[in-house]
Amino acid sequence: MISIIIPTWNEEKYLPILLECIKKQTSKNYEIIVADANSTDMTLKIARKYGCRIVKGGSPAVGRNNGAKVAKNNILLFLDADVQFDNNFLKKAINEFKKRKLDIAGVFLTPLSNKLIDRIFISIFNLIIFIVQFFCPHASGSSIFCRKWLYNRVKGFDKTVKLGEELDYIHRCSKLGKFRILKRVRVGLSMRRFDKEGRIKVGTRHLMSTLYRIFFGQIRIDVFKYNLRYQK
Repeated sequence: MISIIIPTWNEEKYLPILLECIKKQTSKNYEIIVADANSTDMTLKIARKYGCRIVKGGSPAVGRNNGAKVAKNNILLFLDADVQFDNNFLKKAINEFKKRKLDIAGVFLTPLSNKLIDRIFISIFNLIIFIVQFFCPHASGSSIFCRKWLYNRVKGFDKTVKLGEELDYIHRCSKLGKFRILKRVRVGLSMRRFDKEGRIKVGTRHLMSTLYRIFFGQIRIDVFKYNLRYQK
């Protein structure tokens, strides 16, 4: 029913937590594809232990595309390796996805943090994506549901986009299929990048990149010097 695609690079700390979340799902009709970008830690060993199919990765866009190419099911779920969710996530998400006749969907987020600033930041993000979903589709790349026919029609993620490739993908998909934010599920989001780089720096980059896209289009040059490698 659903193919779960997870790009990885040195995710030995986070991947087993996600795979345990998937293993405990009440809905078992899925396959897991790990697109690995030459990890040097235990990531691949962990993926094999959980029976994941492994393909060649690279940047997030390349990894997602390579995973989608071998996916067997008609619904794709692109996940970051550091997310978490409850045991009924897949069942509730797929039921809502089908009931609302969606072709592509994002989710609301919950920070995996006890810091008030993180709860405020994510709450603002959730509010924004809820409001703009009707006229300017936007969602976190950490969890995207999409029908495979739509993925094929737009030819997947654009690997030439240096930052915000998931936003470009959602935008192109929404022109051909129905996009909405799922109401009944939430995904726990790791705040590791915020912890490592600082909340002001990450927030400023998000704001500046949004303004760049408004005035100049998709970010195809590394103007923000953003490291697409995954952070430990």
